[in-house]
Amino acid sequence: MIIHEREKDFIMVAQHDHALVSREAAKCWRDDYFSGIEKKDSVVLAVREHDRCWIEPDEEPLWNEHTQQPYSFMDYPGSPKLAFYKEGIDEVIQMDPYAGLLCSLHYGSFLEDATSTIGKNFWVAEKQRQQELQKELGIANDKVLSFHLNLLKFCDNLSLYICLNEPGTPKEQEHYFYKKGFPQKFSFMNDQTIHAVWLDKETVSLSHSPFSKNA
Repeated sequence: MIIHEREKDFIMVAQHDHALVSREAAKCWRDDYFSGIEKKDSVVLAVREHDRCWIEPDEEPLWNEHTQQPYSFMDYPGSPKLAFYKEGIDEVIQMDPYAGLLCSLHYGSFLEDATSTIGKNFWVAEKQRQQELQKELGIANDKVLSFHLNLLKFCDNLSLYICLNEPGTPKEQEHYFYKKGFPQKFSFMNDQTIHAVWLDKETVSLSHSPFSKNA
């Protein structure tokens, strides 16, 4: 779950619902900004399905007795979370190996500096899976793959921005994740940091937009 705490309640957004918003962003990406556009369908699929691992746990959210609020995707217990990660990646690979590779890279990046045994084991296993998939798919130059992963992460962050900041939230009151803008940078924007802001209750504006005008 994506949890946004308010004074007297919580706003809870299922991860897979959030991913569907991410997909809409990916679909609207400008073609002239889309490296390796022949893979667009696979990339959009990866963006849509990147959080499918949360479908099952989000059906019955867990209560965190220590914090007295529901567990979110950030503090969910490690062992079951990593088992769900693996299951979700497995399922995406069955749909589309390239999309599955992107999801493996996405989740693997969370555990790259893991210190726990289960975290290290997950990262090693996914690293091996990624190498096998790249060989199977004949990917020798990973520049385009890196762009597609960056695109996935950007669309993920944009949707999280919408979920974690209530409509109309002033810039100075934003969730700390996004006060300095999105971490993903793109060469077609001269590697400038992209900032988002709620203009009103229905509109989010980006300082630099990768989307088509009709997005």
